[in-house]
Amino acid sequence: MTGDLTYPGGKVRLYVEAALDTGARLTPTPEQAHYLLHVMRAKAGDALSLFNGRDGEWRAEIVDVTKRGCTLLCRAQSGPQQAVPDLWLVFAPVKKTPTDYLVQKATELGASVLQPVFTRRTIIGRVNLDRMRANAIEAAEQSGRTDVPEIREPLPLEKLLAQWPADRKLLFCDEAGDALPIAKAFAQKLPSPPAGGGGAPRATGAGDCSWAILTGPEGGFDPAERAAIRARDGAIPVTLGKRILRADTAALAALAIFQSLRGDWD
Repeated sequence: MTGDLTYPGGKVRLYVEAALDTGARLTPTPEQAHYLLHVMRAKAGDALSLFNGRDGEWRAEIVDVTKRGCTLLCRAQSGPQQAVPDLWLVFAPVKKTPTDYLVQKATELGASVLQPVFTRRTIIGRVNLDRMRANAIEAAEQSGRTDVPEIREPLPLEKLLAQWPADRKLLFCDEAGDALPIAKAFAQKLPSPPAGGGGAPRATGAGDCSWAILTGPEGGFDPAERAAIRARDGAIPVTLGKRILRADTAALAALAIFQSLRGDWD
């Protein structure tokens, strides 16, 4: 091999749909081929990493290069499939650029599912799921994830709550109510045995149950929606502090706090 194909941020990683195994030969999409050959100036023999969300990470070699395309030859697995917490992010869509940013950063932060939800104050009437998936794939490639979060069709809030899984707890970011900060809510509602037999309860890993985080639109939830969410079994209203946060900031802040307290950062 000529060597690793890299860019200033690190090695080149590509998400592919095909199965990965020793000796497998894959044809990249036209967009991927253009990126490799004309943006990265890749040559035959250059190495890169591949992942598909199922088979871990694989070291591959670029072969059969032509002016318009190439083939990727799987050489060996370089890492196992890595799990992320079973954590859904349910969010009211915002304008295009903030939503792009939200999807990218939620992917980096380890959300397993991205679920847009339409509320009464949501100002966006449609969601570009293809754009969301493209942003999620790019973020997974750059962040080292070996999977891509599931991008779900948007739902009205009423329908989402009506079909909500009974075994999934809902961390409801309720900035208009008398909610506790996330860490205090976890300590009071979901205590775990103190380490070493003393001290305050410590939050356990996310594996003790399934979770979702719910954040609203820029105008917040209306009173009827707030009441309906709070009435759900397993809903835990929480606050993100004294300052007013943009909708996309609130979603990412909640994800980061959750990952620190109960996710795969502890």
